[in-house]
Amino acid sequence: MFKVFIDGEAGTTGLQIRDRLKSMPEIEIVSIAPERRKDISAKQQIMQSVDLVILCLHDEAAKESVGLIDSLAGHKPKLLDASSAHRTHPDWVYGFAELNKTQAELIRSSDKVSNPGCYASGAIALISPLTQAGLLKDNSPLCLPSVSGYSGGGRTMIEEFEAATQPRFEAYALGLTHKHLPEIMHYAGLKTAPIFVPSVANFPQGMLVQLPLHLDLLAPSTSAEDIYEALRAHYSNVCAKDDPIISVQLGDPSAKLSATALAGSDHMAIHVFSNPHKRQAVLYAQFDNLGKGASGAAVQNLKLMLGV
Repeated sequence: MFKVFIDGEAGTTGLQIRDRLKSMPEIEIVSIAPERRKDISAKQQIMQSVDLVILCLHDEAAKESVGLIDSLAGHKPKLLDASSAHRTHPDWVYGFAELNKTQAELIRSSDKVSNPGCYASGAIALISPLTQAGLLKDNSPLCLPSVSGYSGGGRTMIEEFEAATQPRFEAYALGLTHKHLPEIMHYAGLKTAPIFVPSVANFPQGMLVQLPLHLDLLAPSTSAEDIYEALRAHYSNVCAKDDPIISVQLGDPSAKLSATALAGSDHMAIHVFSNPHKRQAVLYAQFDNLGKGASGAAVQNLKLMLGV
């Protein structure tokens, strides 16, 4: 039995993690009384009594909690941070187990793991295998139009959409400085920032991250089949054969993709569509922004870190 404390369990990600952990007999969830959440000594006492702490907090609050744990004498719990505070920090391991052949082992052996951002998970899943295979250059001009369900925006956004006070579709971060860009560039192997255009739509959970490609800007003679094969080979090597978290498929040109098709799932589906005559392709990562994009990824990392 492993003891786990979710610091910030009342938020959307924290609640989803808690629901997942309830079904795991190996895990005992330790909670703090609501009236003592800001009691530093009470929080430290709980932190010192558990095996792992999951941080579901804003960045500054997450840094403060890390400081509390670092200052503990004696036993210190493992840390899994769902904020964006430590995603490119050199002392933290990035919690995208499918990044390469060694990443899952790094997560398994680490005491500090940073959970990926939702958009970043899709972007890295599409781009990193192609840069690793030499099909994409690190200065390739890329664009990432993306859409997420409103649950990723936190309690205020959820309440606004459910009260029908928000537009049905809204683009944002139009200054092209979204907080997921640093981790996308770092772990996708890019030196040139992609044009990342996120948006939110009127559905609670689900996500599509899109990567349009002009094939003539890739390595010479690259085809859509080469892209598909590079992605398929990558995830065949890093995913469990009996239960792959990420699957890859060649898309039917007549198909349509729903952003909500994998809502409630921790799976990610990668689709490769193309028009060989125009030498164009478009790749999609389709998943749940609260599944593989947040809480599902956190539980996947927790299992690795605790050996469950």
